[in-house]
Amino acid sequence: MERIYIGGQAVIEGVMMKNKDQYAVAVRKPDQTIETKVEIYESLGERIPFFRIPIVRGVVNFIESLVIGMKTLTYSASFYEEGEETQEDSQAEKAAKKGGENILMFFSVMISVILAVGLFILLPAWISEYIRRGIDNNVVVALLEGVIRLAIFLLYVFAISQMKDIKRVFMYHGAEHKTINCLEAGVPLTPENVMKFSRFHKRCGTSFLFLVMIISILFFMVINVDSAVLRIVLRLLLVPVIAGVSYEVLRLAGKNDSLIIKIISAPGLWVQRMTTREPELDMLEVAIASVEGVLDWRAYQEDLRQDKTEKAQEKAEKKHRASEKHASSEKNAEEAAEEDE
Repeated sequence: MERIYIGGQAVIEGVMMKNKDQYAVAVRKPDQTIETKVEIYESLGERIPFFRIPIVRGVVNFIESLVIGMKTLTYSASFYEEGEETQEDSQAEKAAKKGGENILMFFSVMISVILAVGLFILLPAWISEYIRRGIDNNVVVALLEGVIRLAIFLLYVFAISQMKDIKRVFMYHGAEHKTINCLEAGVPLTPENVMKFSRFHKRCGTSFLFLVMIISILFFMVINVDSAVLRIVLRLLLVPVIAGVSYEVLRLAGKNDSLIIKIISAPGLWVQRMTTREPELDMLEVAIASVEGVLDWRAYQEDLRQDKTEKAQEKAEKKHRASEKHASSEKNAEEAAEEDE
């Protein structure tokens, strides 16, 4: 059977989970009830084959994840804003509000991308230009630029992790990972079961960003032009390629447990010590509700168990046939030896 790889993210007092063309966001409302919203999102890759090509699909996935992430964050925050929408609001008012939210989301995504590029690409590149004046070695400068980029990234993560509201988001981030780990292990999703699992996960977005930082060092080493402006332009042009390659590496890591993959995944898992926190049981309830919005996990886990049993039976049958074949070969050899005598 085809294994299902669910992804997600933490939102304000909630968790978003995505499975293929569906995503669900579950939020713990101020009255302590859980509200789950399920929506369909048809990826560009489903409509246009070109966007399913390796590396290209990574760029598309990153952009789509950013859009869905911003949309679900806005939705979760709406429960904690003053002047929530009431049932008495007119259809025109609701439509106007939704249109305003879409415009706001577009600009929020654009601002997020611009800030990320400025902070993690342009700032290190600008600092490296001063380093280049004293070191005439492109490889060394690229390595130092990479170290600066990693330092800025880690300082940024550490700084936001100290904020009270972000700490709760990071607890929900841990709840998301624990729930996915429990699901993939084939263990029933109850808060008590989920709590036993790790809050770290190899396919996490934090690991993706860290991989982008590492892989960018390798790509930027080959940029060896005299113009400082051209060097920065080339860096910006390579960002989508780096994101695509990083996605493929992370995708491989999620399906492979080899030693090399474990080494590659280790730094990203270490950074997750800052971006996740141990959740509370009620947070796990929210994460489970989000999974249930996009997957019948009981049926899925039953299919997993049956598939595992069938594979074990096939393996046992192959072993039995091999044993019989070996015994038959030995018997034939003995009979041939007796005839020779």
